[in-house]
Amino acid sequence: MSDIQREAMEYDVVIVGAGPAGLAAAIRVKQLSPDTSVCVLEKGSEVGAHILSGAVVDPIALNELIPDWKEKGAPLNTEVIEDRFYVLGPQGALRMPNALMPPLMNNHGNYAVSLGNLCRWLAQQAEGLGVEIYPGFAASEVLYREDGSVRGVVAGVAGIAKDGSHKPDYQPGMELVGKYVLIAEGVRGSLAKEIITRFNLSEGREPQKFGLGMKELWEVKPENHKRGQVTHTMGWPLGLKTGGGSFMYHLEDNLVSVGFVVHLNYDNPHLFPYMEFQRFKHHPLIAPVLEGGRRIAYGARAITEGGFQSVPKLIFPGGALIGCSAGFVNVPRIKGSHNAMKTGMMAAEATVAALAEGRVGDELTAYPAAYENSWVYQDLKKVRNVKPMWSKLGLLGGVALGAVDMWMNTLFGFGLGTWKHGKPDYATLKPAAEMPKIDYPKPDGIISFDRLTNVAFSSTNHEEDEPAHLQLRDPAVPIATNLPIYDEPAQRYCPAGVYEVVREEGKTPRFQINHQNCVHCKTCDIKDPAQNINWTVPQGGEGPNYPNM
Repeated sequence: MSDIQREAMEYDVVIVGAGPAGLAAAIRVKQLSPDTSVCVLEKGSEVGAHILSGAVVDPIALNELIPDWKEKGAPLNTEVIEDRFYVLGPQGALRMPNALMPPLMNNHGNYAVSLGNLCRWLAQQAEGLGVEIYPGFAASEVLYREDGSVRGVVAGVAGIAKDGSHKPDYQPGMELVGKYVLIAEGVRGSLAKEIITRFNLSEGREPQKFGLGMKELWEVKPENHKRGQVTHTMGWPLGLKTGGGSFMYHLEDNLVSVGFVVHLNYDNPHLFPYMEFQRFKHHPLIAPVLEGGRRIAYGARAITEGGFQSVPKLIFPGGALIGCSAGFVNVPRIKGSHNAMKTGMMAAEATVAALAEGRVGDELTAYPAAYENSWVYQDLKKVRNVKPMWSKLGLLGGVALGAVDMWMNTLFGFGLGTWKHGKPDYATLKPAAEMPKIDYPKPDGIISFDRLTNVAFSSTNHEEDEPAHLQLRDPAVPIATNLPIYDEPAQRYCPAGVYEVVREEGKTPRFQINHQNCVHCKTCDIKDPAQNINWTVPQGGEGPNYPNM
């Protein structure tokens, strides 16, 4: 790739990713130093196209960044007025008293929103300050200085055919060079993965843990709509051992976002996360809300769940990891956007200070120092044991002990030590022959839907004549190894039907990748037991096009 001639554009700060972290960072740089040049690269066709979250937003970071956000029309229109927590069984639900929940679980004062629309609004604020935002520009390569520091990225490569040849519309991409580069790609970003490995940023940390979040946006009948009501559940259909749960948020305009999260450290390769979500919607607590309504959109996204123990070293020579590229989600609260924004702001402050001193390409040491003295650090520290306790002790024991630990941290400032996560998620599967098969009911097409029908509601699009952005390190592994040992779990863990084992009479099974279906959730990169699938960016603008998600 190094012999390709590209044009270069130079900035003071290059930010990869126009999510909450990247946009907050861009805005903060411009607030502190209006003459500093900032560009933000976004692989989606527009800002917000690839943003997927529940989402209930804690406005603490937005209050700091843009105190007059209400007057400026930020799309936080639905304040939470009711919190409900349930443990589900197959037919019933046990509501947990709100008084038992630590105060940090209280959503009053938070807002049920479309995070994609919030990012669209943040982009307008950033552009108003002079930030240059380039949607449809996928950053595909990290550029390094001679001293090894990160100097920029390559973005905008397009027009490569499936066979590797250059089509008439070929674009070699551009070099976006910055004095500092902030990586805000979101969960399991391809550049972040390279940088974390190259600079050993996870050394001494626990493995990062992940969940798969799937979401549908529904327009429900007015009589079924309870604006501002927030419901979380755990238990059925996942049972007592597999971690995960659901959310249902009543937004404005009779809209309800309903979603399901499966922790990706599950051990049964027969588990089918997407079908668990579809089965869940038929529960007597959920189905009456959706009956008579219509599904508007569908999407899926991996979630960082390692929290406090798994946050890597945040800086590297030439830049920093911000937001979900580093993993700041508070698992019991199912919230990360407030922490993403604040880490972007702290990194921006460190960057502006470094530029004022005439520095270029070194480590922004003020950023991790600020993080360790911030409310983000405290937010994660209080809940650090909830995820490992659940993983090790199951639903009943783990959640109960996790609640005790959160109360201890809240009341006394300390808890039950710091538990370890153990294995990375790809290493938790057991052989298929040792695990029970799971019988999933067929979707009814009214409340539950098959995968490919739902993928159509993500507005996903990839050009067929281009190299698949889902790369196999060894093409033989899926059939030779994963199929006999694990019944090739990619057939099931992918929420978009990308991976198939095609069986034809008289022929050896064949592994097929339908990359056009990919919703960029990154689950395959995380859960493949052989770590044989490498998720890379396709051409800019491709992938899902989420409205109001």
